[in-house]
Amino acid sequence: MTARSSNPDSATSPPLLRGDIDGIALLSLNRPQQRNTLSEDMLAALRNEFTSIAADQSVRAVIISHNGSAFCAGHDMKEMTAHRSDPDRGRRYFKALMEECSTLMQSIRKLPQPVIAAVEGVATAAGCQLVATCDLAIASRSARFATPGVHIGLFCSTPMVALSRNVSNKHAIEMLLTGEMVSAEDAYRIGLVNRVVPAGQASETALELARKIASKSMLTVKVGKEAFYHQRELDLADAYKLTIDVMVDNMMARDAEEGIGAFIDKRDPTWEDR
Repeated sequence: MTARSSNPDSATSPPLLRGDIDGIALLSLNRPQQRNTLSEDMLAALRNEFTSIAADQSVRAVIISHNGSAFCAGHDMKEMTAHRSDPDRGRRYFKALMEECSTLMQSIRKLPQPVIAAVEGVATAAGCQLVATCDLAIASRSARFATPGVHIGLFCSTPMVALSRNVSNKHAIEMLLTGEMVSAEDAYRIGLVNRVVPAGQASETALELARKIASKSMLTVKVGKEAFYHQRELDLADAYKLTIDVMVDNMMARDAEEGIGAFIDKRDPTWEDR
């Protein structure tokens, strides 16, 4: 599905691989020896790809997968600890890093295209945050999830933002307070992932799902994704006010007219994404 490197941890190998198919951008985290941590280089690579994808109308969906046994083990603790020797003991660096990561997570939500996580291994701390931030997530039975910062005296406060917006308060705070691993089946039960599939099938299942989404009007998908995240932050009355306007504007779009006409005529619609 994605491009592969013969030596994924070599100094010249990129931290992130990309290979497109059928209008779907396939991104693969490519630092298996470092458990695909969100190092400065990884964050920059993801940011650059999302900036490019956001402006590319030929991309209709995005899949984030990984090389190696870990999907993503969060931030690079060695990289962070190296700044303890800074004059401010790393405060400025830590703040900049957290802001960079938080901006990246928000960019996923603002991306016009849906983003699907395909998880075969562990996703912990900011890695779990990444899964929770993606619009959809497919997990193999070998996947596990955790916000384990409490074990090392560093509460997973920023991962908490995405986690608590995916699962109920009771499940979120239990994960955060105990730091314990959650199985793929339990992640499905509490709403962190959409599906659990046999080991080795997460990427292919994500691709099947992405193709279904890519077959729709991308204007409609973009409008729907933006409205979904906007309305859920509003109270009930304001959510209806917002979505009434969204629905009316959507009805005026060419693709809505075409889609409704095709439904009435019992034919397949022809999308123009406008």
